[in-house]
Amino acid sequence: MTEIFWIVVKTAIVFGVVLFHVAYTTYAERKIIGRVQARYGPKEVGPHGLLQPIADFIKLFFKEDIVPQDAYRLIFKISPVIVLAFTMANLTVLPFDKGFILADINLGLLFILASASVAVYGVILAGWSSNSRYSFLGGIRSAAQVLSYEIALGLSLASVVLMAGSLRLSDIVMAQYESRFGMYVIPQIVGFVVFTIAAFAETNRAPFDLPEAETELVAGYLTEYSAFRYALFFLAEYVAMYVMACLAVLCFLGGWTIPRFVSDLIPWLSYVPGTVWFALKVYIFIFLYIWVRATLPRYRFDQLLNMGWKVLIPAGIFNLVITALIRRLT
Repeated sequence: MTEIFWIVVKTAIVFGVVLFHVAYTTYAERKIIGRVQARYGPKEVGPHGLLQPIADFIKLFFKEDIVPQDAYRLIFKISPVIVLAFTMANLTVLPFDKGFILADINLGLLFILASASVAVYGVILAGWSSNSRYSFLGGIRSAAQVLSYEIALGLSLASVVLMAGSLRLSDIVMAQYESRFGMYVIPQIVGFVVFTIAAFAETNRAPFDLPEAETELVAGYLTEYSAFRYALFFLAEYVAMYVMACLAVLCFLGGWTIPRFVSDLIPWLSYVPGTVWFALKVYIFIFLYIWVRATLPRYRFDQLLNMGWKVLIPAGIFNLVITALIRRLT
């Protein structure tokens, strides 16, 4: 019973910290994009607008939950729960520091890829169950997009697994620490670029936010959702961003470690807790998400599929073959 109690406590702490980060990532995103567009962003609710995420939550929580008359009610209601549940499940296998993990399973990387694949079903079901053309098209787009980019994502991570010799995320981090460069982003630069682009598409973020595409689909699969169910989709999107950012840090940027040549050059850096290094790297990747949204226009759907099938997948296969040859010869 004591062990179960501490597992519940650690899970609640991890989920709470992540949800706090999600709330204030929305604030940071609005502030950064506002500055890019020569605006202030939110600044009325609380000092410098710091209470804006809380005000948004209260507003969404108390709004009327509208279910369309012709919708398939049960599936319409559980779709956002499916997306959020399988997205949040990924947090349980992410190591945030040495020994700081809820479930250090042997197939952690495979578990995340599987959970991300299942979460997409919630988006597809949301589009279908709304019984709306806009929503249905958004769901179909999401299915095609994930089918294209999840292959590229898997290929980029397969090269990392080949180098580390393990699917356990903590083993991948330690393999990077023992390697020559201290992180895989240098020898696996092609894989990192493929992963980054695929991660944007996997999380439906600009410039690959075609399942929502306000200009032609109103809000895509979200069109008929309101109030707290809409907030669940919104929450799942930002949690998925953090999952992909953590995955990039763990598989390419050395996780909670810093390269040995850096710590040898500046010895006092080795005293900084690993969680701090991990968080800083994740924040940089999240900033990249926001920066790209503020900078690049949305792709057309045919351009998105062409990039996935004709550029990223061949690049991922090429990188995997080269990695396998090098491993075989060394």
